[in-house]
Amino acid sequence: MSTKTDLRTISSLLGDALSQFAKLFQNEVDLAKAELGEKVQQIGVAVGLVAAGAVLVVPAIVMALFALSSALIAGGWSQPVSYLISAIVAAVLAAILLAIGMNRLDARNLTPRETLRQLEKDKDTVKGMVR
Repeated sequence: MSTKTDLRTISSLLGDALSQFAKLFQNEVDLAKAELGEKVQQIGVAVGLVAAGAVLVVPAIVMALFALSSALIAGGWSQPVSYLISAIVAAVLAAILLAIGMNRLDARNLTPRETLRQLEKDKDTVKGMVR
């Protein structure tokens, strides 16, 4: 009789452990969904910033470059050299904007770290429960 009770207790404990694991896994799935949704939003914001920056900065930079070229020409520089200097300034500004936008899209910044950390904890917990 004791063996039947022990088997029932063991199966009950195993069933409870599996039930808890299922709840834990569902919680992790919910956390992953929430975190990935947040990361998708970050990507959308980064892409929007890059696009807005590209659209809004173009007219301002063109006017600033014309003003720079005009100032250099008025200062005695030749037209080709003045325009070349303006083009170099534009290239540097473009590189800075692209670097900022690409940094925001870096995969390391978009990794769902919290979900991965929690899944690792849960794996260790389940291993402890099975022992």
